[in-house]
Order: sequence, then structure tokens, then C-alpha cells
Amino acid sequence: MPEENKSAVERRIDNGVYGTPKIKPDEQRKYLGTFRERVCLTISVAQLQERDWTPAVTAELAKKIGTLVFINGNLPHDQIHPYIQAAVQAGATFTLKNEPDYKTDPDSLAVVIANKTAVYQTPVNVEKRYADLQENPSQPEDTEEHHGFFHRLFHKEGH
Repeated sequence: MPEENKSAVERRIDNGVYGTPKIKPDEQRKYLGTFRERVCLTISVAQLQERDWTPAVTAELAKKIGTLVFINGNLPHDQIHPYIQAAVQAGATFTLKNEPDYKTDPDSLAVVIANKTAVYQTPVNVEKRYADLQENPSQPEDTEEHHGFFHRLFHKEGH
């Protein structure tokens, strides 16, 4: 019987037996349990295996737009551990998703940074959002920052 033809009692019984129906279940499965409009950044399983994206995760979490990190817990611990550490260091809330619905094929998502409410970020793909990190993984800006720190450190010791 179509949902709209059921009485309130029948719908309540169905919810008790089968659980509350999910809104956009395919979308929630894809984005590790959240909705696309809440997503700030995604890293696929293939991207995770190609290189280390923790600098992108750290940069994204520093913006304080997305404070929730969903991690595909069905992946090997050594692959996801750096992202767990990045979330903890940023003070973000992280959740390991290890239900069988979350696959580990190359197109599946490994890491999703999201907000509790809609933020409508575009693009969310890590390679598009952080193309500068992809093209130049050595990050010369960090080297300059470290140089500046050491320069200040040694400059203070000289006085």
C-alpha cells in the first residue's frame, strides 16, 4: 500500500518494525552518512591510496566550516590513522563508519569533512579544492614558515 494511503497508526507500526525511513539513503551512503549539502571536502579511496592528503584535511578543518570528519572504517587502519590524528589535532569530531554499506572500492569515499547543517561548498573533491597541494606537494610556503621560525629562534639566542 502506498505510504500516503496508510493511516498514522499503520505508518507508526511500519516505522517500529522496519525503522524510520531514511531521506536520500543513496546520498547518505555515498557521503558516509551525511547529505551532500553538508559536505566540505571528500577524499576517495583511490585518492587516499595515491598520496597523503592530511595537509588538505588540516587546511580544511582550520577554516572551521566543517567540524565533522567521517572516515570509512572498513579501510586498513594504517591508511586512515593519519586522518584520525588530523581530526583530533584540529579538535574536530570524527566518526569511523564501518557498516557494510560503506564500500572500499576506488570510487567510494574514504574521508568526508562536513558540517551539522547545510554549507553548500563547491568543489568538494580534494583534488579540485586543493589543486595547489596536488601540483606542488613539497609546499614551499611551509618551508618559509619554518625558516622564519628558526630565524626568530636563532635571532633571539643571539641577543
